[in-house]
Amino acid sequence: MDFNTYFLFLIPIVAFLYASVGHGGASGYLALMVLFGISPALMKPSALVLNIFVSAIAFFQYYRQGHFKWKLLVPFIILSIPLSFLGAKIHIDVHTYKLILAGCLVIATIRILGFSGKASETGIKELKFIPAFLIGGLLGFVSGMIGIGGGILLSPVLLLLHWSNMKQTAAVSAAFIFLNSISGLAGASLSAQSFSSEIYLWAGLAIIGGTAGAWYGSLKFSPLVLKYVLSLVLFSACIKLIFS
Repeated sequence: MDFNTYFLFLIPIVAFLYASVGHGGASGYLALMVLFGISPALMKPSALVLNIFVSAIAFFQYYRQGHFKWKLLVPFIILSIPLSFLGAKIHIDVHTYKLILAGCLVIATIRILGFSGKASETGIKELKFIPAFLIGGLLGFVSGMIGIGGGILLSPVLLLLHWSNMKQTAAVSAAFIFLNSISGLAGASLSAQSFSSEIYLWAGLAIIGGTAGAWYGSLKFSPLVLKYVLSLVLFSACIKLIFS
């Protein structure tokens, strides 16, 4: 298989694993684009498009299973949506973009491997509005700037502060990603950023993987082998970003 075929093969795998934990997969798609030499100018909008489809599917599955809670989402999105729009309009130099993205990939790797904290059904604490409001704004701005939905950053916060359990975290993260990705894509579009000409094919593959992953994750769990494969992809992309 040529490089393009490998890239297409990996898209549904990334979507499957991310959707299984309530994420859209933007950090994973961006990692693939880095490894396969996709133009940086196309990366942000393209990843956001895929993010919208996969996060919507993930949210639907977790919502159907009764894991979603509005009170967990609202404080985070009040400020994150407008700041995601603003962040997406900002053009940063390639070097700075790579460093910020590399940092987010490190966080994504930790999250995928399950080292970012756990919450039990009995250890849940009440969410604090002001901290959630401010955290949401910060995550929204950073997410819009680099082209992710922010769920990979929000999930560790929810778990480490014991504001939600694993399934609730997945449901809230999916909704957070969906809304921020739409806002970020709008901001990117208004600043004349465009996505890949193959985005429809990529989206179709992501939808297939995301549908399977969201169903599997909302009912069962994520396969360990895929976790390690994706972690390797993310880590490899991180190394390439830092030293390229």
